[in-house]
Amino acid sequence: MITRDRTYFLLLNIGHFMDHLFTLIFATVAALALHREWGVGYAALLAYATPGFFAFGLFSLPAGWLADKWSRDGMMCVFFIGIGLASITTGFAQTPLQIGCGLFVIGMFAAIYHPVGLAIVTMRWKNTGMRIASNGVWGNLGVASAALITGYMIDHGGWHMAFILPGIFSIFMGFVYMAFTWNDIHFDHTTKKQEPSTSEVNQSPSHRTLILRVSAIVFLTTAVSSVVFQSTTFALPKIFDERMQGLALNLSQWTDSVGASGHGDVATVIGSLAFIVFAIASMAQLAVGLSLDRFGPRPVFMIVATVQFVFFSLMPGQVDGVALAIAFGFMLGAFGQIPINDFMIGKMASGAFRARIYGVRYVVSFSVLAIALPLIAYVYANWGFDSLFRILSGAAVVIFIAVIILPKKLPTPEALPAAAE
Repeated sequence: MITRDRTYFLLLNIGHFMDHLFTLIFATVAALALHREWGVGYAALLAYATPGFFAFGLFSLPAGWLADKWSRDGMMCVFFIGIGLASITTGFAQTPLQIGCGLFVIGMFAAIYHPVGLAIVTMRWKNTGMRIASNGVWGNLGVASAALITGYMIDHGGWHMAFILPGIFSIFMGFVYMAFTWNDIHFDHTTKKQEPSTSEVNQSPSHRTLILRVSAIVFLTTAVSSVVFQSTTFALPKIFDERMQGLALNLSQWTDSVGASGHGDVATVIGSLAFIVFAIASMAQLAVGLSLDRFGPRPVFMIVATVQFVFFSLMPGQVDGVALAIAFGFMLGAFGQIPINDFMIGKMASGAFRARIYGVRYVVSFSVLAIALPLIAYVYANWGFDSLFRILSGAAVVIFIAVIILPKKLPTPEALPAAAE
């Protein structure tokens, strides 16, 4: 049965899908089209995407602040319509500088979703772990679809349409979301926001120390995990382009023989392989979300970090089928880590400030994402992807060590006694 509650959650999930789709269209465009069409090297093209990811992080904090002060649903409307218009404009770029400016504006609007959408999800529904995980799967399907859609467009219509068509759809969804939440937006605008309770402000020294300890771990693991996530999701189409040409060519010839695709659609096959890996690996979030609700973040995070270390260590030197199998493994770890920090913030953060706290989290996360792009470019240009995999296995070790010192039970604002009463 379709209820208002389910429709609301569906719209938020579509927003997460679109957010990650838009931010990674360029990854496949750069890997499979622009370096050939414009004669610009892959490493050089990454420089034009870097400002967009800085905007993705930098504007998260003001987006969260505006959502808390004005309206969270109103900011979601701004997200859908704004990012759609920015993407359509980017689709008409004719130079690297123009596409870099377009990606920057896309990043500005993309910054809205995480602090605002996740604040809505964690405040409106129970079973926070599963809700965040389900929402995260939609985001990861957006990551996967970016490679699939863009690869198809490169072969059948040009990379420009990979920006334009999703942009049109996003604007349409923005008006649908506005119509659905119009009364809520008006209520938010005319009603004073809830202030934090006395028990949330008057924290005991020991509880404050515990909060600071867990927060430090959250932000450290957020930063390191962001390097892992960005390096895998952004570079995977290029990794597949280099290491799976034999497999892609065989699959393309097979689909030609059965009449399932056009002649020589290698870009489509590579995009499809990336989509399959992303889509299947994203299901790890559902298992992680269920485990978070049952066991808490510490043991789950340790398992995820171990999975990352094992498969990143196995990847150097591998090609075709073996590389594909190992890629499934490390993407399970990369996607599985995503809901954990959001779960911990949702449990610890005060409701009145939750969007702003998520904003801070994503300023850290997406600023690191932007820094990761020059890292990918530098490592790739000098040593190739094998060295990148070794760096990522070291990052997994750092995460594991940090998680060891997490408490078994997270502190929550609601559990605090008032110190001065």
